[in-house]
Amino acid sequence: MARRLGEMLLEAGLITREQLERALDYQRETGKRIGACLIELGLITEEDLADFLSKKHGVPTINLRHFEIDPSLLKIIPVDLCRRYMLIPVSKSGPVLTIAMADPTDLEAITQVEFATNYSVETVVAPETMIEEALNKYFGPQHGIDLANQQGVLEAEEEDELSFEDIIEEELGEGMELVDEELEFDAVALARAADEKPIIKLVNKILYDAVRADASDIHIEPYEKELRIRYRIDGVLQPIFNPPIKLKDAIISRVKVMSKMDIAEKRLPQDGRIKMRMKIDGRSKTLDFRVSCLPVIHGEKIVIRILDPEKLFLDMTKLGYEPESLEKFERAILKPWGMILVTGPTGSGKTNTLYSGISRLNTPEVNIMTAEDPVEFNLHGINQVQINEAVGLTFASALRSFLRQDPNIILVGEIRDFETAEIAIKAALTGHLVLSTLHTNDAPSTITRLMNMGIEPFLVATSVHLIQAQRLVRRICPECKEEVKLPAQALIEVGFTPEEAKSVKVFKGQGCGNCNNTGYRGRIGLFEVLEVDDDIREMILSGASALEIRRMAIEKGMITLRRSGLIKVMNGITTLEEVLRETVK
Repeated sequence: MARRLGEMLLEAGLITREQLERALDYQRETGKRIGACLIELGLITEEDLADFLSKKHGVPTINLRHFEIDPSLLKIIPVDLCRRYMLIPVSKSGPVLTIAMADPTDLEAITQVEFATNYSVETVVAPETMIEEALNKYFGPQHGIDLANQQGVLEAEEEDELSFEDIIEEELGEGMELVDEELEFDAVALARAADEKPIIKLVNKILYDAVRADASDIHIEPYEKELRIRYRIDGVLQPIFNPPIKLKDAIISRVKVMSKMDIAEKRLPQDGRIKMRMKIDGRSKTLDFRVSCLPVIHGEKIVIRILDPEKLFLDMTKLGYEPESLEKFERAILKPWGMILVTGPTGSGKTNTLYSGISRLNTPEVNIMTAEDPVEFNLHGINQVQINEAVGLTFASALRSFLRQDPNIILVGEIRDFETAEIAIKAALTGHLVLSTLHTNDAPSTITRLMNMGIEPFLVATSVHLIQAQRLVRRICPECKEEVKLPAQALIEVGFTPEEAKSVKVFKGQGCGNCNNTGYRGRIGLFEVLEVDDDIREMILSGASALEIRRMAIEKGMITLRRSGLIKVMNGITTLEEVLRETVK
């Protein structure tokens, strides 16, 4: 964060490159934060720094020298936590605690304060020097080691865990000493540790904060000397905080208990599920958490997928389709038979697209059956089957049973092998509409992939009606959206026409409190829709390559993934960086 603050000040023109290098040298000597170094060297004033942070992150400033803090507030947050993160409480209103911080985007600090106090936290900005003066005024001068170095971590390894452990030490009590991995562990002790109130509170908070942050996944990752918590927000993993390594086994055991896994089994992967009711913004909602536990070199890694029914968009007009692409997709799903394939990597929104399609077709007159692994959302009026390969219920065996259940529409979660592909194609040729997914990079290469599986070209040509490739890109945050100037030649090189390059306006999010300083909030789809018409069928039968099929499809008006992204750049929805990250020209 230190270098990032310096770079932000540099970009804003408040300091020069030489001044930044000088401050970084001074920081290496003193171990202080970059803001304090710049102020002590006289390179920026406290007021200018506070005003910059306030505008950058959209939070108000406070002058602590002219503000008297209620002594009762000073007992709410432990002093070592205040000194470590350079923060101090300034007011309290009901369940909300307002704290003054030097870095209002420090999610780890906010999370630990919320955990320690059981309050929701709001932030205001104050220069670090003012916070330090206030801490010395109310708590007395600090002696010994400087707890807040440039990365915001403790300089002495033995003190690295003080802040968090001190918060919960009284509640943990005796018996929370965790078993060393090299020794034989006690399953009863682990279960007891998992049921300790502070651990329950901490794990619940990890889940709650992830839902509040609109995260799709939670990663709990053990390393040799640290335990890392990361959330995947808008498709990108973001570090949140690092609990003390001594709590590793207790946290992981608590998650395994909640998801009904065997806490004594540490050698094999396990899967589980947590169903919880949460109160978010005054409204109660039920959420599913799919949990995967995998043995790694320093313990067990936990990944929790958050399934929020409210985040499922079943209105296809809101997914990000270009009008001509949406028209092709709707035309295909309204056909009485044939196969529709949706392709893309994991996390590209394929399930959402398929659910949107079958929801469009879900009427009392049709029998819709799905085979999924896992069933992510329950859809009323649709018969959903959970694949369980351990007992022999595979995609292929489920498909065979479906054909004896008088279906009209069949959804196969994924075509993984020749057997599943063969049955799905035969179903499509015998009067059923079949929707499924494949893992390919673009729409034309899906045809080659099916034939590589062993499917005859004439079966592919006659059964497949439409192939759609898709990706998800992040939306620009509307609160900090700003135009950026790029040379016309650079725009032409990424795929814009010379005429478009002259007039297109490119935008980028500068980062604010609304988007956690990332410049992005939410995601939208890029779609490449290949309609298999008579010309494309002839090419498949003649053994044309994916490249030749791609050229023909573009001539017929197919919008490629790259072009879909550029259209959204022109409309100010996403950035060029996002499009270049997810597509090729």
